[in-house]
Amino acid sequence: MAVQGKSTQTQGRTIALASPGIRLAFATPALVVFALFFVLPLAVVLVEASADHGSAFGRVLTDPVFWAGMRGSLVLGTLAPAFSVAVGFLVALHLARLSASVRAATLFAISLPLTFSGLVIAYGFILVFGRSGFVTLLLARLGADPAVVGGFIFSPLGLGLAYSYYLIPRVVLVMLPVLINFDRAQIAAARSLGASNIVAHWDILVPQVMPALLTAFCLTSAVAIGAYGTALALVGTQVNILPLVLYSKISDAGSDFPAAAAISILLMGLCCVVVGLAELLGRAGRGRA
Repeated sequence: MAVQGKSTQTQGRTIALASPGIRLAFATPALVVFALFFVLPLAVVLVEASADHGSAFGRVLTDPVFWAGMRGSLVLGTLAPAFSVAVGFLVALHLARLSASVRAATLFAISLPLTFSGLVIAYGFILVFGRSGFVTLLLARLGADPAVVGGFIFSPLGLGLAYSYYLIPRVVLVMLPVLINFDRAQIAAARSLGASNIVAHWDILVPQVMPALLTAFCLTSAVAIGAYGTALALVGTQVNILPLVLYSKISDAGSDFPAAAAISILLMGLCCVVVGLAELLGRAGRGRA
């Protein structure tokens, strides 16, 4: 009876702490930060884009450069995340089989790219793969043309490779908890019935973790679509993607701030749609589970 009374008192305190006033007090700091660093800047951008009765949106939507940037962003936001998901899934699958201590140390090394800015990553790739980069000079000794080999990193494919450098760790962080909690007895049962290792993983593991894979793809796709620093340092404005189209509107060569604000809103909307799709896929996967 004493234990029951103590439990009732504990439950009473929990109910008191969960009152609307207490919850609002704890949420106030987050609401203030959200208002100052998201709602207020977004409102300023909306006001700028609505100048001249919203004509900036009309100029943007009729500009072929914008649509070329949209196509470039969608292609880059599809191929680079797809490659990153494939590699990140295999890395996470290997990490899930390691001991906890080895996994933690390896995961720390894999997560290091997330601490670097896009500019740092871009200049790192230039120093390694550029026309005078370490790898390029080594390949030049084997007879490769440094101008051709070194020019790869400044191409759209090279940009996708640089993006994958910090997209793959994100995929690993999303997939690793799912793969750690996966019941590998199912794989062992399939192997005992004659299935090969690849077939067992493809037919049993992949369908069950597919919602997490799709979520990882959507999240990395949103990052790739909105990335700016790496693209600017590597390709400048030679590749048409929306962040660089936005930059061209406010750089030394342009000063169309309403159009830049309109592009930023459209770009943010595109990223929000992709992230919202990831949330829907995640909920659908949890519902089936």
